[in-house]
Amino acid sequence: MKRAESMTDRVGIVVVSHSHEVAKGTIDMVRQMVGNEIPMAFSGGNPAGGLGTDVASILAAIDKAWSPKGVAILVDLGGAESNSEMAIEMLPEDRRDKVVVCNAPIVEGAVMAATEAAGGGNLQAVRATAEELSPR
Repeated sequence: MKRAESMTDRVGIVVVSHSHEVAKGTIDMVRQMVGNEIPMAFSGGNPAGGLGTDVASILAAIDKAWSPKGVAILVDLGGAESNSEMAIEMLPEDRRDKVVVCNAPIVEGAVMAATEAAGGGNLQAVRATAEELSPR
């Protein structure tokens, strides 16, 4: 099986941050720790290059990390979460239920989610693993 084909058998991971550097750095760290066996992408900053989030960029990241197994999104702050939810609502209807926002710390959650995804966990398991780190 080719590497690209095996990636579609894994849940994708998207990191959304108000900072381009935080989003990119988180994905870089996840790749170094978990490898390149799962589809990953990030969205960070606003279109002008400053702090913020952008729905179009989040949609592009979801598309880049898309897998038929689904996509788990990790976010840093409230605006990233609300824009990620808005992006999910804009997806084609057949994809909406396959994309979730995890209530988890962005870096630790991304590492844990990616580890679960690399092991073949389904979308619910990936989300649950990331969310184990959230304070109750």
